Amino acid sequence: MPLYLTEANVESLVTPADALAAVEGCFRRLAAGEVENRPRERLRLEDGVFAVMSAVDRELRLAGVKAYAWLPGGTPFVVLLFDTAAAELAGVIEADKLGQLRTGAASGVAAKYLARADATTLGVLGCGWQARSQVACIREALPGIDSVVAYCRTPERLAEFCDEVGAEPGDSHRDPAGCDVVVTVTTSKDPVLRGEWLQPGALVCAVGANEPRARELDNVVLERAAFVCCDSREQARLESGDLIEPVEAGVLDWLEVHELQEVIGGELDGRQAPADLVVFKSNGIAAWDVAIGAVALEKARKKKVGKRI
Repeated sequence: MPLYLTEANVESLVTPADALAAVEGCFRRLAAGEVENRPRERLRLEDGVFAVMSAVDRELRLAGVKAYAWLPGGTPFVVLLFDTAAAELAGVIEADKLGQLRTGAASGVAAKYLARADATTLGVLGCGWQARSQVACIREALPGIDSVVAYCRTPERLAEFCDEVGAEPGDSHRDPAGCDVVVTVTTSKDPVLRGEWLQPGALVCAVGANEPRARELDNVVLERAAFVCCDSREQARLESGDLIEPVEAGVLDWLEVHELQEVIGGELDGRQAPADLVVFKSNGIAAWDVAIGAVALEKARKKKVGKRI
């Protein structure tokens, strides 16, 4: 019988450290050819979007589908996990918290491999739901981070966010942009980060925009970057405006866009020098959902959490 996990179950079971380990392991299996990932597909609803993405992890012996409906009244997420060895449905997992954790963990893994070794400051542009796990997971991945600066356009949300995560409020977009690791995690359609604001050696994790005509980074960020990578080049070519538009403008070539798995698997070095500006474009892939969903299921079984259905 499959196990059903609620959002509360997931929050009680999976930690940022768990998420980091799961996502890093996923990247290693991607590099080894043990994972097949299918990019997100979107179908239009009357007032929103229905999205589906899937992956097969042969090492974990799991196949998974993530689906969600983006609607005015909310966005319900679910991950279905199939045990390919037993030929059965293993789990049904409410996946908003799961998605938040895996997205934060991906930035944490990118920071572990691509940030300068002496990075001590983290800047966050955006103060929403996803921004919280970005801070938690990057701190987990880089214990040397001793200062977080955040900015968003709503003073009340900024104050609440800073109180919750222990950050300092910035006065403008430029303040977080001056940090060693800079995360953009907004809903903006237009660039919120300008390349001229970045310090030499910065790592930029661009998380928020995953539509072809939505951007968080201006062209100067890509012009200055010594190394550009993403989670899935196939998916990025479909939905990453931060890369699509610079390629169309001749600022970037798809041949210059690598996948983070190549760094984690040892094929590429990524950062070549401390002063290099490095960009990781995160779109969110189903392979991460399968990997972190597997962790949630394993911990739930051990702790006898969840409901058999």
